[in-house]
Amino acid sequence: MRFDIITVLPELLESPLNHSIMQRAKDKGLLEVHLHQLRDYATGKHRQVDDYQFGGGAGMVMKPEPISACISKLCAERTYDEIIYTTPDGQMLDQALCNRLSMKQNVLILCGHYKGVDDRIRQKYVTLEVSIGDYVLSGGELAAAVIVDSVGRLIPGVLNDETSALFDSFQDNLLAPPVYTRPADWNGMKVPEVLLSGHEKNIEEWRHEQSIERTKTRRPDLLEKSGDGY
Repeated sequence: MRFDIITVLPELLESPLNHSIMQRAKDKGLLEVHLHQLRDYATGKHRQVDDYQFGGGAGMVMKPEPISACISKLCAERTYDEIIYTTPDGQMLDQALCNRLSMKQNVLILCGHYKGVDDRIRQKYVTLEVSIGDYVLSGGELAAAVIVDSVGRLIPGVLNDETSALFDSFQDNLLAPPVYTRPADWNGMKVPEVLLSGHEKNIEEWRHEQSIERTKTRRPDLLEKSGDGY
């Protein structure tokens, strides 16, 4: 799978995507991430990528010309399954969307910045607008890193244990159950006996019950989607 990311601050993405699971995915040849500096496509002495917004108001707007030049060049080289724009008013990123995106081959991400991009870019090129939460970031770079990480880990072969992702929170619209490791008794706090029993059916049932209870307590809104609602 290949991600191309258009940004004015590529250095913000270098560290998150060059370590741990994402780096191993790239080392295995399962994931490619290419960063494109938007200023390279701007004209003029200062390579300006923003300008004042029509109608007045605070905040600069990303100019359409350099974005169009960059997208056009990339689209001439390959076909993109999705062209994503990171924006607070986009579709909320959830596990179902991550699962869907993990089936794609080529994804282009345009990182929003300043007050946002000229809306004509959204109309002409963008196929999917994504938000990672109901809050505002300084730019779309961190959101792009979240998208790549949450989607990239789902690519077959990326995780050492490929079944691990199947039991993540939100895969079945339930939060994951509590987990434990050694020692079985830590400062008088003991691991639930069922997890030490070796009885797979009982363990599976306990985990499912714990998932429901944790979701009911912390994210009751998810129970409407899970089929385990009360």
